[in-house]
Amino acid sequence: MSATESIAARAHLLGEAGFFDPQSDEVIPSPCISVCRMSEDRSHCVGCWRSIAEIRAWAQADRAQRLAIWAQLAQRAGFPFPPALESQP
Repeated sequence: MSATESIAARAHLLGEAGFFDPQSDEVIPSPCISVCRMSEDRSHCVGCWRSIAEIRAWAQADRAQRLAIWAQLAQRAGFPFPPALESQP
């Protein structure tokens, strides 16, 4: 599984668990997938797709800021955010 597929899968699992639900007050989990290496152009981590500034800001970021970071990294990685969830029967 590629790093892009891994981060998209993490987003999907977190979405299914309700972390991205606007009504939730849960703390948004980090997108880190333990593949911590910067891209050749140093624009983002190849694992979580966050920029250095986003990685630094994460610990102090509130819920809205964390959602914004998730949205930005999803755009970079090329998957929809919030992730589409299958309908429950």
